[in-house]
Amino acid sequence: MINIYKLQLKRKTRQKVFRTFSVLILSLGAAAMLLPFAWMLSTSLKDISDVFTFPPSFFGKTIAWDNYLKVSDRLSFPLLLGNTIIVTLLVLIGQIFTSTTAGFAFAYLKFRGREILFQIILLAIMIPYHVLLVPTFVLLRDMHLLDNLLALVLPVLVSPFGIFLMRQAFRGIPRSLAEAAKIDGCNPLGIYSKIFMPLVIPAITTLGIFIFVGNWNDFLRPLIFLSSNKHMTLTLGIYAMQGTYSTDWGTLMATVTLSLLPVIVMFLLVQDLFVKGVALSGLKA
Repeated sequence: MINIYKLQLKRKTRQKVFRTFSVLILSLGAAAMLLPFAWMLSTSLKDISDVFTFPPSFFGKTIAWDNYLKVSDRLSFPLLLGNTIIVTLLVLIGQIFTSTTAGFAFAYLKFRGREILFQIILLAIMIPYHVLLVPTFVLLRDMHLLDNLLALVLPVLVSPFGIFLMRQAFRGIPRSLAEAAKIDGCNPLGIYSKIFMPLVIPAITTLGIFIFVGNWNDFLRPLIFLSSNKHMTLTLGIYAMQGTYSTDWGTLMATVTLSLLPVIVMFLLVQDLFVKGVALSGLKA
């Protein structure tokens, strides 16, 4: 009995040490990732004379709240915010619709060439994003859509990754549910909308977060496809605030902080569904 007690004590001790070590490593990793955001917020509240002081400090001599008031003086923040919201929401709605419908077709419907088409979609995921910029630019130029917000929406309405993610989520649903609905007279559209869609809300939320963040922070495509100030997005406006010889870093960081708030709020509101969606999408390969 004494030996068994000692073994159990050693096992519990090892588990506590491992748990403590894991928490320490995760805490250090979290601190390392949060440090740039903390420094950004700190810089947004500093006067320009306090930004490059040595040794560096998180707090300046005074708290420069007026940096946030200068944002509208440097650029048309409401206009850029509106353009970014329009583009992001249109892409979000379009990609969720195409990804869920295509994912449902690949997961449930049986048709000739289904596996070959899905393999082609998987190959499309592997194509580097930058390879498509030049042909997309030429196509948009021929369609007279350059310097138009639609140039940021139409080319990305279909997402190979989104189709793959939703297909995995739909395959995790027992097929018997669909077969039972089919016996009751439900057609494929009804099975898709009434049975499959409510069961994959976490996966749709996960996909929505990826789409929202990717398009909200997109810089390269607006830089290439847009040219006028009235169509600029937030990322282009932030880029334009950097001067050739000098930059008001306090105001710049205040603008970046304001532009990140919608992303942070959205993630905090749906983080539980995001975790469930990641788990759901990997239930069945």
